[in-house]
Amino acid sequence: MLHALSVQNDLPRFTNTYMQQAIITKFKELYGQEPLLFRSPGRVNLIGEHTDYNDGFVLPAAIDKEIHFAIAPNQTETIRLYSFDMQEQATYSLQTIKRTENSWANYLLGVVAQFQESNYKLNGFDLVFGGNVPIGAGLSSSAAVECGLAFALNQIFGFGLDRFTLAKMAQKAEHEFAGVRCGIMDQFASLFGKKEHVVKLDCRSLAYEYFHFDMSLYRIVLCDTQVKHSLASSEYNTRRMECETGVATLQKHYPDITSLRDVTISMLEKHQPELDPVVYRRCMYVVQENSRVEEACQALQNGDLKLFGEKMYASHNGLQHDYEVSCPELDFLVEETKKHDSVLGARMMGGGFGGCTINIVSIAALDEFTQKMSEAYQKQYNVQLKTYITEIVDGSSQL
Repeated sequence: MLHALSVQNDLPRFTNTYMQQAIITKFKELYGQEPLLFRSPGRVNLIGEHTDYNDGFVLPAAIDKEIHFAIAPNQTETIRLYSFDMQEQATYSLQTIKRTENSWANYLLGVVAQFQESNYKLNGFDLVFGGNVPIGAGLSSSAAVECGLAFALNQIFGFGLDRFTLAKMAQKAEHEFAGVRCGIMDQFASLFGKKEHVVKLDCRSLAYEYFHFDMSLYRIVLCDTQVKHSLASSEYNTRRMECETGVATLQKHYPDITSLRDVTISMLEKHQPELDPVVYRRCMYVVQENSRVEEACQALQNGDLKLFGEKMYASHNGLQHDYEVSCPELDFLVEETKKHDSVLGARMMGGGFGGCTINIVSIAALDEFTQKMSEAYQKQYNVQLKTYITEIVDGSSQL
């Protein structure tokens, strides 16, 4: 998770256009030269939660909450970085790139290190970056930073690397410099996003397929609980272990299976007596969630957004009761949407125990929806609900 990257991103004036202009102006003021401008989006995952580390399917999309980069070579062996949101500067020698105490710089330095490790000769550069990806809401601000810089460096130094290579470098930067052992989904979505499309990613083979998501009548609305329970990381590791335990038991009967991706509902039901009841529920959720992703994609192909929404509700139900990674605040928000005919589907998004719900809401009812949800949350928890209305956009690009 990216710490302290952006302190001002819920101000309404911080649109993408405003950010681009402000960042260019700051760059010229600091470095006295003309920059090139790049953008890299945050992401949502519409369905397919906790399936990634089980070799399953996910269905992310890039959204119009973005990080912007003004960048230019500076003909030295030094990189000069400026965080627009933190209003902080940092300078580093290309000869000694390593992790620092500066948390926001580590995401950028990690990317630089990946190019160096892969024997690509980087020269010095100047950078101003900042954006409106909400921090801590599960929209992958860190991946947006890593992917945007990787994409920009690839362009300005002419390395000719494909997007997939850049995604893997950005992922490795997160592992080694941010200390987060993330899967590939966040970086993949940030680079491979496509306007008005979701991407079905096979986390085993890394094969992917686009499905059109008709946004003409709907928007994706994120409702941020502003809760982050300390359980998240320890419970994440526990869930991984429980899934592996289930696989180990089933392998005695089906030696060919290597993960829950290979397991069917009938296999689980047949061997339920041998499985701890908790392990059984965890495994059943993952197997069902993989099926739900496939069914949700089929619904999109058929233009059936109503069915897609039903799959989202079913996903939340599984996360709440079988995988047990939700929390009262998330459950409250999902339940509350059922009072609104304008909502096609809702579920918790991300690792769980806090963060956001993702909702598909009719454009005509956006104001009413956000107002009513905010009022209900305030009444229940005495907390001001943060909401973000988003559209699906293209992945990282030069502007």
